[in-house]
Amino acid sequence: MKYNKIKKGIFLSRPNRFIANVLINGKEEVCHVKNTGRCRELLVEGAEVVLEDCKHNPNRKTRYDLIAVYKGERLVNMDSQAPNKVVHEYLQKLFSDLVVVRPERKYKNSRFDFYVETKKDKIFIEVKGVTLEQNEVVRFPDAPTTRGTKHIKELIECVNDGYKACIIFVIQMEGVKYFSPNWETDPKFTCELRQAQKRGVEIICLDCLVQPDSLSINGLVGYRLD
Repeated sequence: MKYNKIKKGIFLSRPNRFIANVLINGKEEVCHVKNTGRCRELLVEGAEVVLEDCKHNPNRKTRYDLIAVYKGERLVNMDSQAPNKVVHEYLQKLFSDLVVVRPERKYKNSRFDFYVETKKDKIFIEVKGVTLEQNEVVRFPDAPTTRGTKHIKELIECVNDGYKACIIFVIQMEGVKYFSPNWETDPKFTCELRQAQKRGVEIICLDCLVQPDSLSINGLVGYRLD
């Protein structure tokens, strides 16, 4: 996926989860943050950030979207809408015999990100973006997620009903060792993910090639649930 009209700035502060104050060309601007997660280890005062200029949209209250941040030398995409977009682009590589793709498919009490059909399987897919990195290990979630736990439970129900199911963790950076659930932050999510694997839900972890103006899937990354 591509972004248009990219600019760089310096992060100053985040008054709430939706906006940030950023220094752009020597002028302080209020920008929309495209991720409502905590991202405390990313959005630190003085960090270099990447923004998309949305001046062409007359309905916006803010001109810029904050889409990525440099953590040291590593560029981390933190656009929460991006994981679904890059997975959509990558589905044919994951399933070579893909015949049906339906985004945002409702099943019982959940709405999953994708429902796909191959020549032999019917599969429900949930996508989660991962931006938290600690010592080259990426973790999810960065805050407790009852919604994420609910999705995993209902992926298990899909398997029980005869479908295939998978959860895809899109790592919005490259050069990491492996993925692991964040036990300290959300033990319920971690326990449910372990249970899901035992019950037949496939876990797929994919890292990304990150550029200031683009994001694309790079390839598979290993994971540890212990």
